[in-house]
Amino acid sequence: MKLCCFIKEGESRLGYRGETGVADLTAAGIKGDMNDLISGGAAALAAVRKFEEKRLLPEIPEEFVEFGKITEPSKIVCIGLNYKDHAAETGGEIPEQPVVFGKFNDALCPAGSPIALPDSQRCYDYEAELVIIMGAVAREVPVEAASEYIFGYACGNDLSARDCQFVSNQWLIGKSFPDFAPAGPYIVTSDSFDPNGKDVICEVNGIPVQTGNTRDMIFNCSELVSYVSRFFRLMPGDLIFTGTPAGVILGKPKGSRVWLKPGDTVCVTVEGIGTLENRLCEPVDIGNGSPV
Repeated sequence: MKLCCFIKEGESRLGYRGETGVADLTAAGIKGDMNDLISGGAAALAAVRKFEEKRLLPEIPEEFVEFGKITEPSKIVCIGLNYKDHAAETGGEIPEQPVVFGKFNDALCPAGSPIALPDSQRCYDYEAELVIIMGAVAREVPVEAASEYIFGYACGNDLSARDCQFVSNQWLIGKSFPDFAPAGPYIVTSDSFDPNGKDVICEVNGIPVQTGNTRDMIFNCSELVSYVSRFFRLMPGDLIFTGTPAGVILGKPKGSRVWLKPGDTVCVTVEGIGTLENRLCEPVDIGNGSPV
């Protein structure tokens, strides 16, 4: 089942992907947001599945849908260098344990939303990724049980400002610009999706730039959930970006790097989930604000 959040008449609503578009679960009486649905467990999903299986709801054509953020996470956890070919292309060592960093919550961005590049002179790069959506509180979870804590999966793009990323040995400032964690448009529930052996593809302006497969991940999804839960309390709705395959701009020879710029459209496709599309744009001048 493919679930989503979308905006209708200025309000966030729950939906699922039907045969021809998005069905409005909120209008059908399903209360709360995506985090509430996730926290509701099997009973909440069963209530949704009744509508989906019987095709009881009218559907909005996808081209008329404004998608919202897939969840409201307490944490956005990211994994670096999780494909050997990507580690090699960027000059990194093959990690013996997951490389973990984070993004601030305001980095999360909906599918279809324009993403402002704050300074067009910076070295902006794409990273197509499979994203894990947590379904239950997870703390010190063993690998063999980790899949039980996963609610579903989505497409994600770990946008990066490479010139900022390597200012120090901490990657945060190059990774956590506002809207630099687009994800969606759908969450595919874990009962209908096997994350192993799935193609992960990135296109810029319709040109393929990354083609990988999750079978080449150094640490698989269960291993990542287990490892991260040793250090953080993962909550329902939290996201784990699982790493990117080779093909990023940073991995190209210095003389041939063409960084992302305003006007570019970046699409991330994960086999069995769908395509996440976002257009990059110039920043909107909203002023510096006023001190409170």
